[in-house]
Amino acid sequence: MDGDTARRADLGKDPHDVAAMFDTVAPRYDLANDVLSLGQDRIWRRAVRRAVDPRPGTRVLDLAAGTGTSSRPFADGGALVVAADFSLGMLRAGTGRRAAGVVPVGADALHLPFADDAFDAVTISFGLRNVNDTALALRELLRVTRPGGRLVVCEFSTPTLRPLRTVYSRYLVRALPRVARRVGTNGPAYAYLAESIAAWPDQEALARVVRDAGWEQVEWRDLTGGIVALHRARKSAASPEG
Repeated sequence: MDGDTARRADLGKDPHDVAAMFDTVAPRYDLANDVLSLGQDRIWRRAVRRAVDPRPGTRVLDLAAGTGTSSRPFADGGALVVAADFSLGMLRAGTGRRAAGVVPVGADALHLPFADDAFDAVTISFGLRNVNDTALALRELLRVTRPGGRLVVCEFSTPTLRPLRTVYSRYLVRALPRVARRVGTNGPAYAYLAESIAAWPDQEALARVVRDAGWEQVEWRDLTGGIVALHRARKSAASPEG
């Protein structure tokens, strides 16, 4: 077991426990994210949309889609979007707010219920660190992506400037759970999320994991000083995976 996997295992990340945790925060999840990120989540979603580059008729898998807020920009671009999440509570919370062209599906990231080569683009925002096996999830995403298709991962990362890194780590540990309670959501759940962010590999380390999972042309760019990183990759166009 590598160091990052061991640290995340110490958090007690049973998949059913994690799903239950997200079920509890679902009703106010979008509001909490907006408050806790100081509105930066909107900027991050725009960056993901540009990277996915949805076009009319393209097929997009939005994994860990939650309430479907992250899926809307792809549907607005004319794409056919599957919003998949392990938390049924999250999917239910998005009922009535979901954009036309978005199909909600309950799905386990480690055993995706989709055919090989089913999507033109796959994306996951702020969910990859919550799966038990990062490499397996990335291989599953590779399997369901058509040859030449693209991967976009938006995830918390490591700030590039030391002063920002210090302030950010203090915010995660001390302020994030308190602010979450103030907006009426589950403070302990956000304490877990803060720990999962702190244990997550940095930009270069995650790029290696993506590359080792079989993706090509792996690159990333920092958002908000490296608090978030946007990793992009492609599936080989030469032949199907496997």
